[in-house]
Amino acid sequence: MNDCPKKDMTFCLKQAEKLHKHNFVVDAHFDLLPLVLAKRQEGKTHVIEKDYLPSLRAGGGGLVISSLFIPDEFLPEMGLRRALDLVSALYSEIEESPGLFSICRNTKEIKEAHKKGELAILLSFEGLEPIGNDLSLLRIFYELGVRGAGLTWSRRNYAADGCFFSPVQEGRKGGLTDFGLKVVSKAVDLGMYIDISHLNDEGVEDLFAFYEGPVMASHSNCRNLTFTMRNLPDAFIQRLASRGGVLGMNVCSSFVGDPEKKLLNEKDLADHVDHIRNLVGIEHIGLGFDFCDEMRDFSKPGPHLNYDCIKGYGQCVEFTAELLARGYSEEEVVKIIGGNFMRFLEETIH
Repeated sequence: MNDCPKKDMTFCLKQAEKLHKHNFVVDAHFDLLPLVLAKRQEGKTHVIEKDYLPSLRAGGGGLVISSLFIPDEFLPEMGLRRALDLVSALYSEIEESPGLFSICRNTKEIKEAHKKGELAILLSFEGLEPIGNDLSLLRIFYELGVRGAGLTWSRRNYAADGCFFSPVQEGRKGGLTDFGLKVVSKAVDLGMYIDISHLNDEGVEDLFAFYEGPVMASHSNCRNLTFTMRNLPDAFIQRLASRGGVLGMNVCSSFVGDPEKKLLNEKDLADHVDHIRNLVGIEHIGLGFDFCDEMRDFSKPGPHLNYDCIKGYGQCVEFTAELLARGYSEEEVVKIIGGNFMRFLEETIH
């Protein structure tokens, strides 16, 4: 039974802080390594320890899944090298800050890191550009610790078409290619999970037709509440849930609501949680915050319509408090902040 009085947010916040402190918290998507690599190339060291670990600990972070995202300017020639630089940056950070965080390859290593008081870091492709059309490279990245296969970012690659954030002029859309189907089979055989965030609708349809196992949408919300192709329609949420999949709630304002109408916050993101719970149940909701304000330029003239509606890991406790105030039980909240994604990873990675 939930002990949080519906309107007593002070009590709910204290309860949320305890839940984050004493339970395993998972963020299924953070561009940690792109940020770290950029700072290391400026000559900085101990970047995770100094710039990110305090905030992560404030939110009770147990596991962060870091993307291997490749900006357009490095493609196509530099995609592989850039991805290897991202992985190398993490290994260098681990050497500089021993005992604080570690790269993990399975849930056993994740749990062991947590017991030692270390932040667990899991790696995932955000688009398969680093392997180009060379399937053999997937095994190389697997050996380096990559366990997630986000098939696309919001652009076309050899595996599939991505979905754009807002409508653009484009030619005929495609779904999964023959190479994309081979990647899915190989990734699953290796022990990697499949991530459909950023994949277009045609690709999602192809994936569901071809692959019957669990998939995640690491950082996507509900299209029924906020129309953007980056969010999932109800039919996809239902199909994802039927296979044991999980959606990670994304804090980007334009995926949460209409930033032209109001200033969005944790209450608006909680509306997406409500919608998924009512549609498919609590077991398919997680956190995939995708904090990006650090990469946005707010110094330019506004209005600034894209922003994080929750300001970092420290404030994510307020999101949990909002769920408690809405009547979510402690057991349900524990599933949302980490339990559901850990269950998913138990079933998919090795």
